[in-house]
Amino acid sequence: MTDYLSTGNLPDEYAQLAKTVREFAQSVVAPVSAKHDAEHSFPYEVVAGMADMGLFGLPFPEEYGGMGGDYFALCLALEELGKVDQSVAITLEAGVSLGAMPVYRFGNDAQKQEWLPLLTSGKALGAFGLTEAGGGSDAGATKTTAKLDGGEWVINGSKQFITNSGTDITRLVTVTAVTAGSPDKPEISTILVPVPIAGFTAEPAYDKVGWNASDTHPLSFDDVRVPAENLLGERGRGYANFLRILDEGRIAIAALSVGAAQGCVDESVKYAKERQAFGQPIGKYQAIEFKLARMEARAQAARAAYYDAAALMLAGKPFKTQAAVAKLVSSEAAMDNARDATQIHGGYGFMNEYAVARHYRDSKILEIGEGTTEVQLMIIARQWGL
Repeated sequence: MTDYLSTGNLPDEYAQLAKTVREFAQSVVAPVSAKHDAEHSFPYEVVAGMADMGLFGLPFPEEYGGMGGDYFALCLALEELGKVDQSVAITLEAGVSLGAMPVYRFGNDAQKQEWLPLLTSGKALGAFGLTEAGGGSDAGATKTTAKLDGGEWVINGSKQFITNSGTDITRLVTVTAVTAGSPDKPEISTILVPVPIAGFTAEPAYDKVGWNASDTHPLSFDDVRVPAENLLGERGRGYANFLRILDEGRIAIAALSVGAAQGCVDESVKYAKERQAFGQPIGKYQAIEFKLARMEARAQAARAAYYDAAALMLAGKPFKTQAAVAKLVSSEAAMDNARDATQIHGGYGFMNEYAVARHYRDSKILEIGEGTTEVQLMIIARQWGL
């Protein structure tokens, strides 16, 4: 893999994947998006379709049931899904990046053999329990504890805003917990919790502003017992491990955000050609032309940013800063384009059955989830030793 990628030189296998997912998004996802959004219902039939296509296994080796692709392939799929339905896209992103990837990156052979074939098949979902009520951006403020007792970890605490954690097909929640240390310097480790299990509760789902068809719950752990061998990676390396996972995840979220930004462009161009005002299509007016042009410029610039970060990651080069840049500019592009698309659509842009209205509600979380805009700015600034 080269350390340079662009829309003009995509290898054929990537282009074909994007085309296939684009067709799936238009024919399967789009027709039910408004329904699931209105009902706040999880799109099991869509998830099953993505599983049948092998999307949950895209970046994993075939020996673990994967498709033998890479992380950029996942990003291309997320971009296409994000154009149509961010809830569906985040379900795939979280299932792969936060559910299966920690096991692949840090699990031992036994853990990989046990969990990866199930998770890469898409027949089951995994979740990553990191965020807590008092520790969002400050993930080191973890209060959940795990103590060894007779060869078992006993886990107590709670988590907030955990995606894919309460579906009928959720089978694994990876939890960060304090396993030793002092309040000033806690030892944070990562532990695999198979669910359902005694003491684990996925509390009632949140009533969210957007992403209404994605599954998000607070979680409670009340003396949850799992075998000591469920420790994922080295003890005390949980903090470092999830930072690596979040670095990768930011590229994936950037790809999803680019999809949202481009989806807003596509819907707005279509509407501007059809909507008549004062005797001609509104797209003929320079005010609309220029707004559309700025929207397209944002989407293209954001796409170049995530392509750059993905290429560096695949080439084995440092990519933390580029991932933060990609996440920053892509999430802002999605939010800005959603606002402009809603304006172009006028009153129709305020109706939930229109995709741009859902993008307007959905896109705000892109500037918050998996690292806020402010966190990205901190990461970018650190390259100068500030």
